[in-house]
Amino acid sequence: MNKEKKFLRQCINCKSIKTKDELIRLTKDYKTKEIKINNNMEYQGRSVYICKNIECLETALKKRKIENSLKCKLSENIKEKLYTVLKN
Repeated sequence: MNKEKKFLRQCINCKSIKTKDELIRLTKDYKTKEIKINNNMEYQGRSVYICKNIECLETALKKRKIENSLKCKLSENIKEKLYTVLKN
C-alpha cells in the first residue's frame, strides 16, 4: 500500500491545522522583499499560511498578524489579490 503523505500547516490567524491544499501561502521573497501569493511553491523566503475563508483573512489583516510574521507591510495590491482569490 502506497499512501501519499499529506503535509499539514497551521493558519496564522485561527491556529487550525489543515493540509496545504486548504490554505493560502503568503511568502516574502528573499530577493525582492515583496510579499507574494505563493500556492505553487515558486518563491523562496519567509512564509505564512492562512485559511481560505474571508473572516479569517479580515481578522488577520485587522490584527496585522501577517505583517508582524513576515516583518514587512502588506501592500493594497496584495490585499486585493487575496480577496479575489477567496471570492473565486
